[in-house]
Amino acid sequence: MSNLQRQEYFPRTRKEYLFDQLRLAAIPGLGPILRRRLIGQFGSASRVLQESVATLEGIHGVGHRLASAISMSSTHDKASRILDDCQQHGIDIVLDTDPVFPELLSQIPDPPDMLFVRGTLEPCDSLAVAVVGARHATKAGQRIAHAFAEGLAHAGLTIVSGLARGIDAAAHRGAIRAGGRTLAVLGSGLRNIYPREHHQLVEDVICHGAAVSELPPATPPQAAAFPRRNRIVSGLSLGTIVIQASQRSGALITARMAGEQGRDVFALPGPIDCRMSAGCHSLIRDGVTLVTCIDEILDELGPLYKKVRTSGGRTIHKPAELQLDEFEQNVLAAIDATSDQTKKNTLDAVVEYMNIEPSRVLAACAALEIRKIVIRSPGNIIERL
Repeated sequence: MSNLQRQEYFPRTRKEYLFDQLRLAAIPGLGPILRRRLIGQFGSASRVLQESVATLEGIHGVGHRLASAISMSSTHDKASRILDDCQQHGIDIVLDTDPVFPELLSQIPDPPDMLFVRGTLEPCDSLAVAVVGARHATKAGQRIAHAFAEGLAHAGLTIVSGLARGIDAAAHRGAIRAGGRTLAVLGSGLRNIYPREHHQLVEDVICHGAAVSELPPATPPQAAAFPRRNRIVSGLSLGTIVIQASQRSGALITARMAGEQGRDVFALPGPIDCRMSAGCHSLIRDGVTLVTCIDEILDELGPLYKKVRTSGGRTIHKPAELQLDEFEQNVLAAIDATSDQTKKNTLDAVVEYMNIEPSRVLAACAALEIRKIVIRSPGNIIERL
């Protein structure tokens, strides 16, 4: 096959593949978990759409009514409109089988099987934290959210939030001010921005990351979509930080989902007479980690699923490594370079490798140990955690 034929063939195949995925997604009552189950059973969306009612009824969770809807699917026009809409407005469709689909998100119990994206998703977005909170946040709360997001973005973390008024908007703006990356997860389609006054904020977010939704571009905001949106906010993130939340705040739903997904949850305390602090105080009382500064968050975030290359080109194992100064980074690199297959090493080997005073290496290793990046054992053995 010539290069020209390849250029023509693969985009057409990709479009056909997306078309079948969209046809399946357009069937009422068929959510991402069942779609994934069906595709896993039959091999492709196209095959699912060709199966008989009787065969489809044999799949756990698929009743007669849904099987009939799939078998008699007439969603060609709707799928065509979605594809045309995406093409006209620069919206990418990212499937859960695509290499750029966020790995953190793929690990949650009920990930979306497709995302509509404006902007870019990068590997460094695996180093992400969600900053969420009240829509009716106080000015102090918004100032703190902006400062936390700005500081975390400066450290190299991607800031994830839900584009809502109040804390969410302040978090996005803080990351943008730092020149960092931010992801906005919408509870509506990417052509139906909500709230409406955040149209410009979305454009700014796209220049520094991406606006993301699991809903087709023209979908209007609906109340039921926002709790579903929250699982994506937390699912994209290593941890979720709640800054101001009333007892009935949607941010508490995000915090709960983060906990269920096995992710870290943090809450900032506030004045006891402030209604917007009540939700955070409840979280803290229930065992969520209380934090008051950025360093505490970086120290508490657990080890990464796998090594991540930051936007600055460094490869790190734990978010705490973002706090290291240049010399501490060099010592850690020397530990990695001289470790054996058990990841163990001795301080003497590190000193010899670096050809530098032992006292300086010892001080740097102590700092690494405090940050729970390495551990020292008897015999001057040092190893990564």
